[in-house]
Amino acid sequence: MLKEEYKVYEGKMKKSIESVSADFASVRAGRANAAVLDRISVDYYGTPTPIQQIASIASPDPRSLVIQPWDTSAVKAIEKAIQNSDLGINPQNDGKSIRLNFPQLTEERRKELVKQIHKYSEGGKVAVRNIRRDAMDHFKKLEKASEITEDEMKQVEKDLQKLTDDSCKEIDKLLEKKEKELMAV
Repeated sequence: MLKEEYKVYEGKMKKSIESVSADFASVRAGRANAAVLDRISVDYYGTPTPIQQIASIASPDPRSLVIQPWDTSAVKAIEKAIQNSDLGINPQNDGKSIRLNFPQLTEERRKELVKQIHKYSEGGKVAVRNIRRDAMDHFKKLEKASEITEDEMKQVEKDLQKLTDDSCKEIDKLLEKKEKELMAV
């Protein structure tokens, strides 16, 4: 019975890991990659809209992206959203499209990006720990209601701690991989 209830929390922890992985994908590593725009929303007619839904994104060469909105009135809004983001790139607007030129990463910028991914990984770990706390609260209520025994509660604590540790290790592996990618010259 308890194993089924673990699956809910295990699924939530997996989603936290996937979220961290998506955050890492949005951090550029020297090459132009459309994934860096995934987290940027544009105020399009009063609605926050992902850039991919209102424009086509092309990479004509390894160091640049071209964003071509289907509605040219959105060019200014897209430009403003990119400037307000944490991308650190100045968009060039020609009235019909926006060009993003990705400079070669300097050592200083690489270190900034590494700090950024460390924040993302720590946020993921905090989310995993919060899920563990919620699970513990749930099982403590079951114990108070005499639906599980004290011995089962001790086993639940061990199992949840192992699940949390495994999830944090997975986030650390993702962090280590992304850090190597960023620091590679």
